[in-house]
Amino acid sequence: MQRLHADGMEQGNGTEVVEFVLLGLAQTQEVQFFLFILFLIFYSLVLPANILIILTIQRDRRLGSPMYFFLANLAFLDICYCSITPPRMLVDFFSQHKAISYRACMAQLFFLHFLGGAEIFLLISMAFDRYVAICKPLHYTTVVNRGVCWALVVAAWTGGFTHSIIQVILIIRLPFCGPNQLDNFFCDVTQVIELACTDTYQLEFVIFINNSLVILVSFFLLLISYGALLVRLRAGSSLGKSKAASTCVTHIIIVFVMFSPAIYIYCRPFCSFPMDKVVAVFHTVVFPLVNPMIYTLRNREILSAMNRLMHKHKLWRGK
Repeated sequence: MQRLHADGMEQGNGTEVVEFVLLGLAQTQEVQFFLFILFLIFYSLVLPANILIILTIQRDRRLGSPMYFFLANLAFLDICYCSITPPRMLVDFFSQHKAISYRACMAQLFFLHFLGGAEIFLLISMAFDRYVAICKPLHYTTVVNRGVCWALVVAAWTGGFTHSIIQVILIIRLPFCGPNQLDNFFCDVTQVIELACTDTYQLEFVIFINNSLVILVSFFLLLISYGALLVRLRAGSSLGKSKAASTCVTHIIIVFVMFSPAIYIYCRPFCSFPMDKVVAVFHTVVFPLVNPMIYTLRNREILSAMNRLMHKHKLWRGK
């Protein structure tokens, strides 16, 4: 007969962790309340903005090019990604016992890497789109057609799923029988693996290689590709080339914004550093919602389409 202890472990024939305790971002109520207000305001403002980006691209026929198709998918991925940890984090600010069940922890871990990996592969698809548009402009409409766009999106989701399921399969085989406190506000590989009741050196190496192949290889591949495109465009002075160069610069900004915290968190030994929580907040809450906004603020076509959409909405309500 098993009985559940208050510390989140079952006792019977053995001891097994059934929940993890999240220590959160802060311990004092004043700081927690301040962070709650701050993140709630940010989440309430930027999340609808990303939804507006998707609606604008879907409803404006002038934004029917593959670039905007990929941008809408990026915004959708970011909305899904930011629905994994922030809502629970906001609730936990007012919870005395910040606990998450073992199954919920594994699910959170899976979706974080699933959606994060899918976004990385989607950025590669966007780089391919820019390469064809700049280097093969006469064949652009035939090479990057609607079918190819959907195939690239499906490939991005498949790649993210494969990357994530590998890590989850490796983690769920570990025994957890000791401490169950995670010094963070969500479950992730780097914290969970440290609580395993076995030697995890080899497993950490395998997960490190998995993360490095996806993150570092994609990071340098994207930088090299966009760098080569900028060099190719440097000699041109026409308006079209200037706009293409501006788009490439925007993509490079997104690459740095997205990959910098990911490299810091996953492409190093699994041990704690003072800045881990701060970087985790930017990686899981701030940057994903800001990514599509960077595209929007640097793109006059989307801003104009948004103004037209809002104007039509006001006229429709006025009637």
